[in-house]
Amino acid sequence: MTEYPGQSLEKQAAMSLLSAAAVRERAHWMLRLGLDDRLEHFRVDLTRLDACADEVVATIREAYPSLEIPFHARWRHFSAGGHERWGAVMHSAPWTDVGQMARAAFDLAIVSVLLDAGAGPAWRYVEGRTGETYSRSEGLAIASFEMFIGGLFSSNPNDPYRVDADVLLTLTADDLAQGFQVAEANPLVGLEGRAALLNRLGRTVAINPDIFGQHDDPRPGGLFDVIIADANDDQIKATSILNALLAHLGPIWPGRISLAGTDLGDTWRHPAMETSDETNNLVPFHKLSQWLAYSLIEPLEWAGYTVTDLDDLTGLPEYRNGGLFLDSGVITLKDPVEAERAQAVDSTLVVEWRALTVALLDLIAEPIREKLGLDAKRFPLAKVLEGGTWATGRRLAREKRRDGSPPVSVVSDGTVF
Repeated sequence: MTEYPGQSLEKQAAMSLLSAAAVRERAHWMLRLGLDDRLEHFRVDLTRLDACADEVVATIREAYPSLEIPFHARWRHFSAGGHERWGAVMHSAPWTDVGQMARAAFDLAIVSVLLDAGAGPAWRYVEGRTGETYSRSEGLAIASFEMFIGGLFSSNPNDPYRVDADVLLTLTADDLAQGFQVAEANPLVGLEGRAALLNRLGRTVAINPDIFGQHDDPRPGGLFDVIIADANDDQIKATSILNALLAHLGPIWPGRISLAGTDLGDTWRHPAMETSDETNNLVPFHKLSQWLAYSLIEPLEWAGYTVTDLDDLTGLPEYRNGGLFLDSGVITLKDPVEAERAQAVDSTLVVEWRALTVALLDLIAEPIREKLGLDAKRFPLAKVLEGGTWATGRRLAREKRRDGSPPVSVVSDGTVF
């Protein structure tokens, strides 16, 4: 465990879990338990990994025949349907420097990602300008984009392209319901949880103006200034983005597990993770935080910075990547009946599934690269995910289940998946 001088052992234990390295370490620990058949719910069959990689490669070659693949990020969803929505904003906004642009992009990405938990199979969003209908992640992205450019999150009528802390503090579930076109016939999972998450974001931003208001009124996009302060020759490590998110946005997560007064966010318990310190039985994932870290790479690049060491982040433990490994037989449920009932997000089954997903994404990246003739530098994990594992998980779900639902249903409050 990394030592933090001057901190208690409990505080050091808490800090040790707030990293991508901790996510990766405990995920591979879970995989080793699975390979030894010591997990309660899952078996692992690595002989199926190569065939699974073939499925991913087939998806990549169909979607990206040139193998020019962008990073896995929220910005892909903003261009759903072939419409460059953010590009239009970039050309029309009255920004006078790259800092203003980057803070706005951070504002949009942060709020949109935090609203990106699973929508449920019944929800749809009709985009007024195009008349097109979107669902799931694309629908949530476009709906949040429309709320953003419409000024829903701004307290400045002359500048709609911003997210202000005072607006987030008072945002209601009804406000989001209107923005998401929620109705009895168009239900959205976890609406109250999403609103509460944005309220907590607003409070965290408002009470920390030294972090979020260095060059403007307090806004989530103020994190841009925090992150670029760590730049070295205009280079920023990917983990520096995640570290800033975990350090400064930790209080926004619902009250779950905390150590030494530190909220551990997307961290859960599993009895097999036995350690001799305060991290005993704890398994971190930080899925939304890592999804957000990936989504802040491009705004930093637009502002002139280079983000390095992308593979120090992990794959994302959500139901499309997890579904890929279940639907391809790399992992199987010991009791198939468990797939027939919704599982709580804190259940040992879901914790095992998510941890196995992170570790298996590491493992499958190499055979995918080999089949494509690319190395890790040209094809980092962020492109494996986008090309990639997430899209293949969605494709297999549609092939196997009419509604495209994941192979295991997870009960979520809108702040995890």
